[in-house]
Amino acid sequence: MKDFSERYNAVRHDVIAELDTALAGVDLAALERLAKEMLSAQQVFFIGVGRVMLSLEAMAKRFSHLGISAHCVGDITEPAITDKDLLIVGSGSGVSIVPLAIARKAKSFGAKVVHIGSNPNSEMSEIADFMVRVPVRTRLYLPDEVESCQIMTSLFEQSLLVLGDILAKMIADAEKIDLKELWAYHANLE
Repeated sequence: MKDFSERYNAVRHDVIAELDTALAGVDLAALERLAKEMLSAQQVFFIGVGRVMLSLEAMAKRFSHLGISAHCVGDITEPAITDKDLLIVGSGSGVSIVPLAIARKAKSFGAKVVHIGSNPNSEMSEIADFMVRVPVRTRLYLPDEVESCQIMTSLFEQSLLVLGDILAKMIADAEKIDLKELWAYHANLE
């Protein structure tokens, strides 16, 4: 088991270092703009596919704990989007078909669209109002992406989840939300 233990510690170190590098590369002005847009929107919607959507679902849940009306596109209880709302699109490459189609549809209703991803020159750049770039390895292997030893786009999905939690903490601090009181918003039928 000694080899397993050494390998675990080496991989743990590599993964955390990659995550730190990726999050350090986020444009803070764009992230601050996203926070302001979230707080001023009547409702915030999230769309992505696969593991990205899982990270976005966790983000939506966390932001709902802060009193933000957050919804995941496709949920059975999803309300209508309007021109007072914000759609957050998670797509590392910015070329995933479903998020692109949903972003176009949201724009047709006048909603603001923000792309969180890695590829600033994707088709999504023509639709989104702005982008929060997380410069991580995508399936496109762009030259300025953060290298990753991890499987496929794991670093993007991890970065997205942690970025959401960082932003939630910053919003809670700025809004002077008592973290103990947030438990009132937590599911209680568990």
